[in-house]
Amino acid sequence: MSMLHQLGEQVSRLHDTTLNAAEGPPVAQPASAIDTDRAAQLWYWIHTNHFFNSSLWAEEDLARRTTVSAEEIAQNKRAIDKFNQARNDATERVDEILLTELGLVDAASAQTDAPVSKVPANARLNSETAGSIIDRMSIMALKIHAMRAQTLRTDVDDAHRSSSQVKLDKLLQQRADLGNCLDELIADTQAGKAYFKVYRQFKMYNDPRFNPALVAERAKQPG
Repeated sequence: MSMLHQLGEQVSRLHDTTLNAAEGPPVAQPASAIDTDRAAQLWYWIHTNHFFNSSLWAEEDLARRTTVSAEEIAQNKRAIDKFNQARNDATERVDEILLTELGLVDAASAQTDAPVSKVPANARLNSETAGSIIDRMSIMALKIHAMRAQTLRTDVDDAHRSSSQVKLDKLLQQRADLGNCLDELIADTQAGKAYFKVYRQFKMYNDPRFNPALVAERAKQPG
């Protein structure tokens, strides 16, 4: 399983490389995954998750503007909902691929709401999935990129840059910790000591069948 070797370091490298190439969020969207190779699919969805997290980051900045119309802010908020849904969908795809690669679920059932478990006896359930750790690392990469920019500003005083450097160092350590936790979870899973599941988010606010406000709105429409 070479694709899982030092996965934390590989993930951090992809996050940073794409942010540097784009010179900040949002990063470039990955090309459609036509390769059926599991490793290629994994990296496609990790990149996709990062793309939508970075799109969220940029949209959140726009949503906090104070000199634009309410309609523009409403458009930002709708985009945020869309990006958040896509980010969660990508996280689920990452977990499905990893669970299949690790032999924890039957491949044919991995994308269903009831995947067939192949978890070894006595393995402990990890409450956080590998995909959710990768998702958190993506957000951490965005914070690191933004804070590093603060350390390089020339329009602020030394105290601002120094304070930003302290924060940057802490963020880098926090991301390293997450990467180590990811690698330890993968190692424990490979050793039969641990497992995780896909946790479906079921974002009801985006679904007109479940959001009560949207249900009521639709009921008032003629025809």
